[in-house]
Amino acid sequence: MTGEPDLKSAYALNTPEDAKRLYATWAETYDSDFGDAQGYLMPREVVRMFVAAGGQGPVLDVGAGTGLVGEGLAAAGVGPIDALDLSNEMLSVAKSKGVYRKTIAADVTQPLSAGPYSGIISAGTFTMGHVGPEGIPPLLEIAKSGCLFVISVNAKHFESAGFEAFFAKLDTEIDAFSFEDVRIYSDKADLSHRYDIGRIVRFRKA
Repeated sequence: MTGEPDLKSAYALNTPEDAKRLYATWAETYDSDFGDAQGYLMPREVVRMFVAAGGQGPVLDVGAGTGLVGEGLAAAGVGPIDALDLSNEMLSVAKSKGVYRKTIAADVTQPLSAGPYSGIISAGTFTMGHVGPEGIPPLLEIAKSGCLFVISVNAKHFESAGFEAFFAKLDTEIDAFSFEDVRIYSDKADLSHRYDIGRIVRFRKA
């Protein structure tokens, strides 16, 4: 990665190490440079769907970043909330907001020791260059029976990155699968991504 971190840099990620480098640099200014400047809507949207479905704590916020989803959950009275992210620097910012019970620096594609959780939520993590469908099984392992999952996936990559086929094979492990397509950014975003669509999938662990 070269230059200042920005939306283009985030979409150019290829590996977990790329992500760690980017977000270590971006952590302190992420909320203003990305959340506000690009009109990042997805944290609000996943919280809306989680609350509407009756989601309850304890909740794991996957790819929590600087805590935008956690802030939304806390404002809606949902808790306790734990934050999981690959970046210690992003988690440091998230922890400072005072909405998380604990922060967990970990790779979601590897076995996790946290939980069990009644809710698992994620905005912006499951997409090309970040985390593919291989991140779902470790989460199912730490989810209680009936745990509500609300996870955003970049709609452009839903089929090509294998999410569609993966969820189709989970019919015995999950219930009540549904999805809703929403805009990821507002009209403030860079024109190249202004109208990008996110697919928010919702299901419960059987």
